[in-house]
Amino acid sequence: MHDSNAIQVKDLVKFYGKVQALNGVNLEVKRGEIYGFLGPNGAGKTTTIRCMLDLIRPQRGSISVLGLNPKADPEVIKARVGYLPGELHMDENMTAKQLLRFFNRLRGNRSDWKFIEELSERLKLELKIPIKNFSKGNKQKVGIVVALMHRPELLMLDEPTGSLDPLMQQEVLRMLVEARDNGATVFLSSHIISEVQAIADRVAIIREGKIIEVVETSSLLKRSMRKVHIRFQEHIEAEELYNLPGVEVIAKDASMGVSLKFEGEMDTLIKTIAKYPVNDFETEHASLEEIFLTYYEEQEDN
Repeated sequence: MHDSNAIQVKDLVKFYGKVQALNGVNLEVKRGEIYGFLGPNGAGKTTTIRCMLDLIRPQRGSISVLGLNPKADPEVIKARVGYLPGELHMDENMTAKQLLRFFNRLRGNRSDWKFIEELSERLKLELKIPIKNFSKGNKQKVGIVVALMHRPELLMLDEPTGSLDPLMQQEVLRMLVEARDNGATVFLSSHIISEVQAIADRVAIIREGKIIEVVETSSLLKRSMRKVHIRFQEHIEAEELYNLPGVEVIAKDASMGVSLKFEGEMDTLIKTIAKYPVNDFETEHASLEEIFLTYYEEQEDN
């Protein structure tokens, strides 16, 4: 039977000594989607990925990757997954070309060398230079090619664009979208919110080892939180406006302007603003980063 989920995690709990890294993590990643796993460093992203690949083992919980149990079938899963760890360790005396050929032999020479060269060229990766002479960013490029080169069913990438310049970051994101379009599932762990916003179909937000919410990226961005910029005709104290439920004053300036963050029905806000002399008024949806930070602020308050 074809499982519609590429990854299924239930009630995952992991301790490092007395420190609890994961506190009942639940995830369902559909086949063929780009799934963003979003959280700051230390939230539990890397630990979750390592458990899913049987690199470490949890104290409790169940994991299914491509319909298989990682404990029972670790070699089969690793052959079908392209994994980029957050911390790369490579034989630095090898050239990039030697390392890529080594990984290809480990996988039974499944990769087309022309495809490996194409990936390397797109990332501007020089294959004949010893890895010990590479910058951190170029070492990251080697790891990305290793993950992608055998066209895996599932990509599990831990902070893939770290150490890359903005142009290379965009190229890597294009590669991930292409992999998805060719049938792969992409599990993308990141604390860089803009890259998740750019390509992810759904996002899981994790904090201190717990999933706060899982939601479609488009739905998250369409939520009612908005930024509102108003320029009044004269200096006034618009206390009724500032005291509306859901209104938070972000900034006021000397030229009769005010910026607000607002959650709620726009009709109420507009009717209140209409009571004041206004020169200009504009709204914009909050970015994913602002929504993300709001989740964290709410958790701090609870």
